[in-house]
Amino acid sequence: MRPTATDVRLAAEALKGTVLHTPLLESTAIGVALKCELLQHTHSFKVRGASIALSAIAVADRARGVVASSAGNHGLGLAWAAGATATPVTVFVPRNASRVKVAGMRAMGAHVVERGDGYDAAHAHAVQYAREHSLPFIDPCSGVPLLAGQGTVAVEVLRDLPGLTTIVIPVGGGGLLTGIGAYLREVAPGVRIVGVQSAHTNAMHAAFAANGPVAVPTPVTLADGLMGQIDAVAYENARFALDELLLVDESSIARAMRWLWETHALRSEGSGAVGLAAVLDGAITTDARTVVVLSGGNVDDERWRAALASGDLP
Repeated sequence: MRPTATDVRLAAEALKGTVLHTPLLESTAIGVALKCELLQHTHSFKVRGASIALSAIAVADRARGVVASSAGNHGLGLAWAAGATATPVTVFVPRNASRVKVAGMRAMGAHVVERGDGYDAAHAHAVQYAREHSLPFIDPCSGVPLLAGQGTVAVEVLRDLPGLTTIVIPVGGGGLLTGIGAYLREVAPGVRIVGVQSAHTNAMHAAFAANGPVAVPTPVTLADGLMGQIDAVAYENARFALDELLLVDESSIARAMRWLWETHALRSEGSGAVGLAAVLDGAITTDARTVVVLSGGNVDDERWRAALASGDLP
């Protein structure tokens, strides 16, 4: 199920005073606006959906603890949101998860379990653990409360730029895309929604080509937060939301990360910079009412230095 525009508005009201209304930065160098979710609490939009999803669970149920799977940012958002209610949080991450994200989760009190050689394996372990212990599982990419929380990004964008024509969104499992799409399709149906993935995190793009989800390889990538397979629900949500879905390569992502730092002193992770990469590649027709969502800024120092230097992964 997808949230309604009313669900998203209610989530935005609930988040007032909790999450930041992140800035919409006009980038005169390329003539678009940048929605700076990398300046959000935990440096990612994920805190929005995590906060709403957690609040939707009955107090007695969440007091026993909640479980999640994450490449890192969802776990960070959930750990941050849980701090206000002293909710125990267990997050399953892949063994190759970003060290800075893992450290951040643990610093906020989450119990982090490293399982599997990729996100999908960690997800399977998390679902099994939640089932065996009868604990609520908070999926990073589904559930009406979580998706409504993610959609609050669009509420802020329309308030700051009522004439929005195009929004460019990083796409992994489709949670941010679905939340934004659910809101805009109802209140601003003329807005063009463009999704962007890396060529190494192309599960959604492959599904569009095959008219349904297919298994894809998951090689090492700068866009680690977009890794993982997708299911039929994510695919249908993306079909509903998207006007266009593009791929960018690793060198383009590294270029976007460098450009953001050199132009605006913003430190972005690869996943957060894929939309900008497509703009810098000239793959998207833009105007002054185009918004590019910079979804996250958590990146390991070694990977950050490599991206700034050459784009080669360590």
